[in-house]
Amino acid sequence: MAAKIGRTLADSQPWWPDPVTPPKGAPNILVVLFDDVGFSDFGCYGSPIRTPTIDALAGQGLRYTGFHTTAMCSTTRAALLTGRNHHSVGMGCLANFDSGYPGYRGKIAREAGTLPEMLKAHGYRSYMVGKWHATPLTETGPTGPFDGWPLGRGFDRYYGFMDAETDQYAPELVRDNTPIDPPDGGFEVGYHLTADLVDQTIRYIADHTADAPDTPWLAWLAFGACHAPHQAPAELIKSYDAVFAHGWDVEREQRLARQKAMGIVPADTVLPPRNDGVKAWAEHSPDEQRLFVRLQSAYAAMLDHADQHLARLVAFLDQANLREDTLILVLSDNGASQEGGPLGMINAMGPYNMKPEPLAEKIARIDDIGGPDTHSNFPWGWAMASNTPLRRYKQNTHGGGIRDPLVISWPKRLPARGELRTQFAHASDFVPTVLDLLGLEPPAHVWGVPQMALEGESFAASLTDADAPARRRAQYFEMFGHRGLWKDGWKAVAFHPPGKSFDDDVWELYHLDADVSETNDLAQREPERLKALVEAWWAEAEAAKVLPLDDRFGPRFADNAQRYHGPRKRFVFHRGMGHLPSDVAPDVRSRSYRIEADLTIPPDGAQGVILAHGDATCGYSLFLREGRLHHVINVGGAKVAVSSEAVIPPGPHKLGVAVAQGAERTFTLLVDGQPAGQVATKLGFTTFVSWSGLDIGRDRGSPVADYAAPFSFTGKLRQVVVTMDPEQDLDGEALGEAEMGRQ
Repeated sequence: MAAKIGRTLADSQPWWPDPVTPPKGAPNILVVLFDDVGFSDFGCYGSPIRTPTIDALAGQGLRYTGFHTTAMCSTTRAALLTGRNHHSVGMGCLANFDSGYPGYRGKIAREAGTLPEMLKAHGYRSYMVGKWHATPLTETGPTGPFDGWPLGRGFDRYYGFMDAETDQYAPELVRDNTPIDPPDGGFEVGYHLTADLVDQTIRYIADHTADAPDTPWLAWLAFGACHAPHQAPAELIKSYDAVFAHGWDVEREQRLARQKAMGIVPADTVLPPRNDGVKAWAEHSPDEQRLFVRLQSAYAAMLDHADQHLARLVAFLDQANLREDTLILVLSDNGASQEGGPLGMINAMGPYNMKPEPLAEKIARIDDIGGPDTHSNFPWGWAMASNTPLRRYKQNTHGGGIRDPLVISWPKRLPARGELRTQFAHASDFVPTVLDLLGLEPPAHVWGVPQMALEGESFAASLTDADAPARRRAQYFEMFGHRGLWKDGWKAVAFHPPGKSFDDDVWELYHLDADVSETNDLAQREPERLKALVEAWWAEAEAAKVLPLDDRFGPRFADNAQRYHGPRKRFVFHRGMGHLPSDVAPDVRSRSYRIEADLTIPPDGAQGVILAHGDATCGYSLFLREGRLHHVINVGGAKVAVSSEAVIPPGPHKLGVAVAQGAERTFTLLVDGQPAGQVATKLGFTTFVSWSGLDIGRDRGSPVADYAAPFSFTGKLRQVVVTMDPEQDLDGEALGEAEMGRQ
């Protein structure tokens, strides 16, 4: 029906469309997504780490022991959001680059509607808080495009960070489509991103309840925990030293014993040998052991800290009488990370730029771990323990990379209280399960775009039936050339050494239903079964746009950066400009460049930052202080400074620095085009500047140099010009390691 329009109101009739009504009994939905948390890290999965909030949710619901992800963060998020395989929707690897192939665009295709887009048509409001990492980072600048940002993919509000990681004390924050400053004070006033994200989640739900109490909501809370940098309150970190003093070998045995007692794994589960490159705990020196314990304690404290703040959110739901009819899912996006290397790191930004971290230096800084000038990550041995009893890590398609905890609680509708479910499930099954619970069919069109079919399968039946049948369809896995396929309780899997021929990969075969830890390779005993599974993998891979197989690390990042910046070698930043994320800032790595600012110093003098890119762990800053021009390069906390030889008088000036790339890097200060001070150093940005972005006229986050942020410029700054030499010599291998460490 349409309105009847006459000449006057008397012969007209109004009409209003029927309001959108949610499905009968539609619950609120809360997704709590952890980052890089291993299979055994929640207390209710065998860990000594204190997670009473998550454990209580498990006690009020279910724990899944056969839930699988995609081995990386961007890819799991794409599968969770769309109900399809990650390659199928264009997120084959990471959001950081577009490889030029359909499965590797780094952006979720419009043909793959997201859960909030699907629910919008049924009356839901959707709120996203925390880590996104599902659109190319070269599209996260002030001009977007915004179609791949949370609001562009169906969420009504957003507060969080767009990259794979961020500093927990001085985060790169976005509200809706606009970068914003981190709260004033940061670390010094007790700020931590985890607490902030929970505050914002509570606010969104409280605002929603005040405005539309009868409308269901979807809240998606994606913590930075426990992705590096591992940052948490110092006393909480130290409280775990005694817990982990026995080392990773004993820790794995203790976790496995608890898992068997809980029923998380069968009683006959065998602990696999240590992962490649992991030495026995006893083979490390006392200093190494002390350092490794503290790095693990920082990881544990970060998870503990997140659980404490999650408790506030759950308590709010109780207080607001929302808890009973809220479907809560708590999970991790992949297994524990191997990016800390065999020895761990206190500030990874140094090693990524060829500045080593000798043991003595690490020991001297042991009490800094978890603080604002550290970017710590634990060593392989502790990541291995996190994934107990599974093999390998994040990035890999063995169990340690793709088998993860999943806790589900819904008091009003789920009768289970502390039960386990052993059925195989996959991240792509999440959307079909939600739609099944709501009695909804996937839409044929979203925003007018025809939709591809869902590829996941609902596991809703298993929520109330422990004996519900397992997934029918086979599920493939692929990441950086590592491959795997699950089908009917069996798994074929191949570890791929980077740079080697795919034809040389060795496929292994496991009866996963009977061998959770993948320790009994049946490839030689059942070659025909293995052959059939490998052939099925190739068929699935072709259908899901996995091909061509590509194991390159650095070249894909370098090619993407070159394609994005193209021939552009000059950036002009005008006064009034906002924040630039690192991936759209000038790429000054491994090249010569020049920074020059057009400014005026008033009669009474001026001070403050002219340009700063980075933060306390890595970056560079050009600033005025006490009448002199200064430049500081900070690589992994090691700083090299140069100051002008003379005080700069009031008046208009062009102030800057020229950086010459060579065997050493020479930094020459410029005052009105003339050299005014010089220093040479081997330090430089060989592969990475910072995960924090660039500002002019201030240093918005944790300070790059020795001043109190934001140290805003007090003169008149008109513009800053950055000009880069066209020659850039990037080391692909080193770049790949640095970028993967960032993920």
